[in-house]
Amino acid sequence: MKPSICSSIVLILLIILPTTISHDYSDALTKSILFFEGQRSGYLPREQRMTWRRNSALNDGKNLNANLVGGYYDAGDNIKFHFPMAFTATMLAWSAIDFGSYMSPTDLRDNLVALRWGTNYLLKTVSQLPNRIFVQVGEPTPDHQCWERPEDMDTPRTAYAVEAPNPASDLAGEIAAALAAASIAFKQFDPRYSKLLLDNALKTFEYADSHRGSYTNNPETKLAVCPFYCSVNGYEDELLWGAAWLRRATGKDSYIKYLVDNRQSFGSDSNYFEFGWDNKVGGVNVLVAKEVFEKNVAGIAPYKDTAEKLMCSFFLETPGAHMSYSPGGLLYKPGSSQLQNTVALSFLLLTYANYLSKSSQQLHCGSLKIQPDSLRRLAKRQVDYILGDNPMKMSYMIGYGNRYPRQIHHRGASSPSITTHPTAIKCSEGWNIFASPNPDPNVLVGAVIGGPDIDDKFIGGRTNASETEPTTYINAPFVGLLAYFKANPI
Repeated sequence: MKPSICSSIVLILLIILPTTISHDYSDALTKSILFFEGQRSGYLPREQRMTWRRNSALNDGKNLNANLVGGYYDAGDNIKFHFPMAFTATMLAWSAIDFGSYMSPTDLRDNLVALRWGTNYLLKTVSQLPNRIFVQVGEPTPDHQCWERPEDMDTPRTAYAVEAPNPASDLAGEIAAALAAASIAFKQFDPRYSKLLLDNALKTFEYADSHRGSYTNNPETKLAVCPFYCSVNGYEDELLWGAAWLRRATGKDSYIKYLVDNRQSFGSDSNYFEFGWDNKVGGVNVLVAKEVFEKNVAGIAPYKDTAEKLMCSFFLETPGAHMSYSPGGLLYKPGSSQLQNTVALSFLLLTYANYLSKSSQQLHCGSLKIQPDSLRRLAKRQVDYILGDNPMKMSYMIGYGNRYPRQIHHRGASSPSITTHPTAIKCSEGWNIFASPNPDPNVLVGAVIGGPDIDDKFIGGRTNASETEPTTYINAPFVGLLAYFKANPI
């Protein structure tokens, strides 16, 4: 992770020079929240604004005698993976908690509606604890062998679960984090629902901590989940993540003790350059650092120290390891969907900058002192890049600006709606749509897709999943970023 001379020049320019395109962050924010309506599963409400979507997957959970109707499809396929869905909910909640005050009443309401759609479903996934936790609905291999809009699915909708006493610390830890974070987001607006969420977060974390191990180590669920959402980073980070959110939701000192006692054994000071649906280490350190800034809580200062190492890594003139940037200034980490890394890490940059400002502190990187606004400018540069201030002059948010990809790797967007094509589109017939050179008939407004490569090049096309597939866990942290920069131009 050592910087090149080129990368150093890129970083200096992107921090000092103003961006060349003026963006409508308010429009982008509204659209980033609207996107979630396009990912809904189950019975759609009358106020559904993406009217090309209709009811789908209405028998989910039936094979296990459970009601698992609802929730979100994570990306461009028709599977409901509960691990990334929970992370999506956590980040929608964090966006509301830390940046909801910058949203208009309408945007905040819609963000909470999107969050509730996710948490209502997550409550179903833990409704049979302590005996069973639901993992996923749908079989990935048959689903990926077909190109069908969700409304026509005839692939198996098998539901999978982990039965006690088998471990599921990563899945349960993330669901506990999501429910705890959401309980904070809803506390002011719906106290009864907030309490329901917190009660279930406590119950879910108890399962996660008392049945330690990864949910993908169970033979039955491993075959279903992997290689798509294997918990590669292990389960320990989700236990810390869940504990950190429960501390914030309850204020109980027992969670501080948990964080102190398990920090070294759970590895919060290693692999800290990552943050996303699998690795929560970066997020844990930033979240816990808030306690140090605000209350100077004893014993947890090492979390802040490690968070500072992460923050310093974004600035190439600092000592130590560093992040990488494309020639056009994109924060780049290798992965199957580049912008998920960019957005999640930018969210942490902005969040930490605000924690610094509220405590009247600076970032210390060796002998260098970096002002909070430098972190904000770097995060804003990433947002602007995604919205079109990039070498391709293309918005990677669908429906934003005049130039954005017209073909994305998404079954529903690429297929004609039921309104225009009421006859079912079967599995093999759908591949003709997949191969079609025509633009998508439905615009998945607000979707942030995978994005360009390390050289800022973007080929695009429906067949290029790594570049053109949207995911819920890209959009969720992007909501918070857009809310802040809408209200705070830099």
